[in-house]
Amino acid sequence: MLLHIHPDDPQSRNIKMVVECLRNGGVIIYPTDTIYGLGCDIYNKEAISRICRIKNIDVKKAQFSFVCSDLSNITDYAKSIDTPLFRLLKKALPGPYTFILEASKQVPKQLKTKKDTVGIRVPDNNICNAIVRELGHPIMSASLPMDDDVEYYTDPDEIHEHFEKLVDIVIDGGIGKIEASTVIDCSEGNPVLVRQGAGDWENLIS
Repeated sequence: MLLHIHPDDPQSRNIKMVVECLRNGGVIIYPTDTIYGLGCDIYNKEAISRICRIKNIDVKKAQFSFVCSDLSNITDYAKSIDTPLFRLLKKALPGPYTFILEASKQVPKQLKTKKDTVGIRVPDNNICNAIVRELGHPIMSASLPMDDDVEYYTDPDEIHEHFEKLVDIVIDGGIGKIEASTVIDCSEGNPVLVRQGAGDWENLIS
C-alpha cells in the first residue's frame, strides 16, 4: 500500500493505520529527515527478521537504529548518559544524526550489538515522530538497500514500485534526501565520528 501522509500536518487516522500495521508485525518504509528507511516494531522478532531478509543480512550481524520521538525516549534505551553527553544530544537532536550509545536492559537482545550498544535517532520529521508517539515506543530503523538509481530510494512512487511486495506500507511523505545520517559513537566516552553524513559534525563538537 502507498499511503500519503502530509509532511507538515500528519493525518491522525493515517498515523493510526501505520501504527496498527506495526503492532500487527508489519514492515513499513517511511520518511526521515535524511533518506527513507525500513521500519518495524522493535519488539516484533518476525518483523525484524523480515527486514533482514529484505536487506539480505544476518540478524546477528545487523546494526539497526532506534527512532525515538524525543530525548526522554532515549534514556529508556541507553544508559550512562552523563551531563556532557546529554548536552551533545540536546544540541544535535532532533536532527540528521545517529548516536551509538550503551544499550540499556530495555533494548531487545536481538537488537543489541556484540558490544552491547544501540544506535539512536530522533529525526527532525513530523511523520516518523508522530508514528513513534502513537506507538508508544521506538521503531527499528534500517536503510533501504541502495544502488546507483537515486530515484528509487528518494521518490515514494519509485520506492513503492520496488518494494510493494516486500513491505506492508510505503509512506509517501514527499521526496526524500540522498544523504544518510551522520553516525557518532559515544559508547566509550568522547564522541567519535563513524560516518559523515547529512549532519554537521564540525559545528556539533565546536
